[in-house]
Amino acid sequence: MNDHQEHRVAIVTGGAKRIGAVIAENLHSRGLNVLIHCRASRAEADALVARLNKSRADSAAVTEADLRDDAAPDAIVGAALSAFDRVDVLVNNASAFYPTPVTDASHPDWHALIDSNQRAPFWLSLAFAKALGGNAGSIVNLVDIHGIVPLADHAIYSQAKAGLIMQTRALAKDLAPEVRVNGVAPGSILWPEGDAANSEESMRDIMARVPLKRQGRPEDIAGAVAFLALDAPYITGQILAVDGGRLLNM
Repeated sequence: MNDHQEHRVAIVTGGAKRIGAVIAENLHSRGLNVLIHCRASRAEADALVARLNKSRADSAAVTEADLRDDAAPDAIVGAALSAFDRVDVLVNNASAFYPTPVTDASHPDWHALIDSNQRAPFWLSLAFAKALGGNAGSIVNLVDIHGIVPLADHAIYSQAKAGLIMQTRALAKDLAPEVRVNGVAPGSILWPEGDAANSEESMRDIMARVPLKRQGRPEDIAGAVAFLALDAPYITGQILAVDGGRLLNM
């Protein structure tokens, strides 16, 4: 265990499965206690918390909240304080992702994608910063390379992530010096669940544009998050692309 990190507390939104779960496991392995937020994946969240608590007693907890709810940010931060009496790291990982061709985009699509990818992280970051009480803290936002270069038929999602990139930079300025705020922009890490558009042909096309010629792993993202959250005390307002170099060919 890294004694320097022992007893520090991280909140990971959308931390029940996929990349979020790997981020939570990585931070836990560094000695942090973790609060795992979920919305509809309670069974997976409970199973992950049970595994983490088995390896280190009383080191993980779960909270369930819908990020579309105005009360969710305070409830999530409150759950961390209730479980562990402090907060140190916030990872805004939860995200809705699906196509919205401009001919079919709807107001509900706008609300779903903007709320999860941009609105919720903002209010959660402010609630987190307030709970620090003047202590040092770190926020890491999961953005996307498509917040830099838009993805076809994903206009709402792409601009939501672009807004989160600007939010990262703006809050890095406004919450300094107590809070550092950075972002990780994944490239091709995991294919979206149930996305028929990702045929083998489209996957091969994407991989052909990645200089490192392989798909990334959730561990690549988790390592970048841990670096920015724990090991980079003089870095703030930065976006780290973890994409195998794909931005070079977009």
